[in-house]
Amino acid sequence: MDVQDPSVAQPLGREQIAARVRHAGTSFYWAMRVLPPAKRDAMFAVYAFCREVDDIADGPDPEPQKRAALDAWRGAVDDLYAGRPVQDPLAAALAGPIADHGLRQADFLAIIDGMEMDAGARVRLADMDALLLYCDRVAGAVGRLSNRVFGLPDDPGDPLADALGTALQLTNILRDVTEDAARDRLYLPADRLAAHGAGGQDLPDVLGHPATAKVCAELADRAAACFARADALMARCDRRRIRPAVMMQQVYRRILDRLTARGWGNLSHTVRLSKGEKLWLAVRYGVLSA
Repeated sequence: MDVQDPSVAQPLGREQIAARVRHAGTSFYWAMRVLPPAKRDAMFAVYAFCREVDDIADGPDPEPQKRAALDAWRGAVDDLYAGRPVQDPLAAALAGPIADHGLRQADFLAIIDGMEMDAGARVRLADMDALLLYCDRVAGAVGRLSNRVFGLPDDPGDPLADALGTALQLTNILRDVTEDAARDRLYLPADRLAAHGAGGQDLPDVLGHPATAKVCAELADRAAACFARADALMARCDRRRIRPAVMMQQVYRRILDRLTARGWGNLSHTVRLSKGEKLWLAVRYGVLSA
């Protein structure tokens, strides 16, 4: 689609967008730094959008206000693709990447849909299908946008986004079970918990139930299988194009390995990588592998 930039808002500048990404303090910033400047700027704009809608879902506003703000973003995305003026400077900054890289409207809308799943006062997922849908929306869709910026064809780009996005998001969920529970969020599928005898809605009881460890182990196995599937798909890609994806994969694979080594009996024991470890991975897979 030929998307023009008829925005009435002045687009955010590249330094403003980069500052937002740096401020988020995630591995994403360093992974994207290895891209050529134009692709890096496009990815920073996409990530700034993701942070914006994520902050809405995670913020303190009442649920109706969150949903209204997410609906406003849906409208802004619709306007961009219809060639209508947009009011938000960040939305205006997306027009260039959309046009330059053929980014799909459905992927932006999927991300917003994923954030809406997090917008309620409590989060529960009924089954594995709901969990995989959540992973696709909040991670797979980001991967599909990213792969278009990287210049990957849809095959293997889309299957890679699915495999790697699911692996990364499952790892996030397993790392943050206790932290999420403090916000009344539980992403472990209710049907799998019930199958192991850890059903119910009282979070302290669920998290303290011995069977919950079995569900976590199942999800860890699925994440490991997704990482392996991503390996096979990456082997079909130009390695130079996907260096940021490889860096993200290596960071999160190590987190999953450490979670598995820690075991699932003490979910409150936090696992993180140090800044030094992340820097080494950035050099190893972003520079030395170039």
